[in-house]
Amino acid sequence: MNHTKTQHGFASIAFRDRNDAPCRLQKSSLVTEDALWLGVDDAEPKIMACNAAAHGVETTETTGWVPYPLPDAVLLTTGMHLTREQVAQLLPILQHFVDTGELSETGHPL
Repeated sequence: MNHTKTQHGFASIAFRDRNDAPCRLQKSSLVTEDALWLGVDDAEPKIMACNAAAHGVETTETTGWVPYPLPDAVLLTTGMHLTREQVAQLLPILQHFVDTGELSETGHPL
């Protein structure tokens, strides 16, 4: 995990998930309440190679997933913007997973 600060001075932690995708946990700049961002850095949209041509994607691949280019005007939100209350609700569920490898069945609302 790489602990840094954003250009505006907010704490940020970069790491990679199980699939080696770059991810980030970052303090939000929201001024109305404490919040954080958690998620992957890039959605990396893909399309099945066999369907690519029908959707205007040129590829030499014939199987598997291939990159699906999006116009610069398109934004995919990949982060969860979580309040302190939402994080507090998730913590017991995540801790149960750490302890048991299972999701909590105690009915904690999200």
